[in-house]
Amino acid sequence: MLADARKAQEIFHATLRAAAQRSADGEPPIDRLWFFREARERCLEASGQGLQAEEIDLEKEEIGAAAPQQIAKLEATQLAIWISAAPDPQRSALALFYLDEFDQAELLAITESKPAELAKLLSNGRHEFQAWLNATVPLAET
Repeated sequence: MLADARKAQEIFHATLRAAAQRSADGEPPIDRLWFFREARERCLEASGQGLQAEEIDLEKEEIGAAAPQQIAKLEATQLAIWISAAPDPQRSALALFYLDEFDQAELLAITESKPAELAKLLSNGRHEFQAWLNATVPLAET
């Protein structure tokens, strides 16, 4: 989320310390999502960005059937760089979506968004990603 490995590591350690302190105080984190919400809030605070997505007109394309093959040709860092460039809260939604570790209720809880808002963030992000993907890994290469 930060595009700065040092800051990300500091936030990771601060989040772990906060969890340990809560546990020592007899109030451990209530669920596994607490870590993601806490780390996300700390990242947003560190980056100085608010929770409102920037209104940017990026090219969008319909999600193609060949998208999985196109994604397979990417290096993991290419996907991470593209996601990290998205404005938040879209960035958070996309990162958590592509981790493929959370169900919809968990995504809503972590991103603190409503179902329609999360759906819009993911849909717009995926269509923008498809346009970038088509430019980066043309269909003729799949």
